[in-house]
Amino acid sequence: MKSELLIFAPHWGSAHLSREIFIGKVLEAGFDGIEMSLPMDVAERDAWTSAIDYAGLKLIAQQWETVFHSDFAAHKQALGDLLRNACAAKPLFVNTHTGKDFYSQAQNNELLDLANEISADTGVAIVHEIHRSRFSGHPMLLLPYLEQRSQLALNADLSHWCCACESLLEDQAHMLEKVFPHVRHIHARVGHSQGPQVNDFRAPEHAAALKQHLSWWDAIISQQRASGKQQITLTPEFGPSPYTQSLPYTNQVVSDAWELNVAMMKLLRERYAEK
Repeated sequence: MKSELLIFAPHWGSAHLSREIFIGKVLEAGFDGIEMSLPMDVAERDAWTSAIDYAGLKLIAQQWETVFHSDFAAHKQALGDLLRNACAAKPLFVNTHTGKDFYSQAQNNELLDLANEISADTGVAIVHEIHRSRFSGHPMLLLPYLEQRSQLALNADLSHWCCACESLLEDQAHMLEKVFPHVRHIHARVGHSQGPQVNDFRAPEHAAALKQHLSWWDAIISQQRASGKQQITLTPEFGPSPYTQSLPYTNQVVSDAWELNVAMMKLLRERYAEK
């Protein structure tokens, strides 16, 4: 049985657009759904979910706003509130930015336990994003949690580890082998040794970085298909300034993040569609 390939448009970078205009752009580009952080206002959240469903699109809910809470108690409260709100929308799953790299393992485990409880209560799967400054901000930070939690589900945004490890992870293959079986979702952005986003992944100077990222995604998707996963999900996630580099003084961006995301979607479809 073939797995379904689903590619999502990021709402990140398009929050200035009205709901109708953004959904129209997503449909015109040919994405299968939207990945977004949903409003906490219930009426506004439901307006988004209804519009997405009416358009025939799927939804991955996201929460990243815990980044604003460094105090552990405030972070835990915000995480619970944001995850419950996201799960109430009944998305395919929720992608969450969880914990801090400076929290203790006990504290981060407390947050992971909270996410598990909310997932069990709501029936909505929750995946934790690999991201700088989170509990998963570096391969060696993540390893103890993988050893303790065989069911820990991850969103692989490996561009962050390129930046954190100042490399294309050439010397971390043994770590990646332990991570890939936990991956349930992919953020398809290309990073480099000095940052989480190249200015244009199609440029010849970034060929090595693109090749490396594609090799990781190839391995993950191959494992997912071998395990019988029914849906393969990816979100191209090239972001706005300052992720997109800009020129000095004018702040003019050197590339168009939306155009890059559409181009990446097309590359992913061609590469991963089962014939």
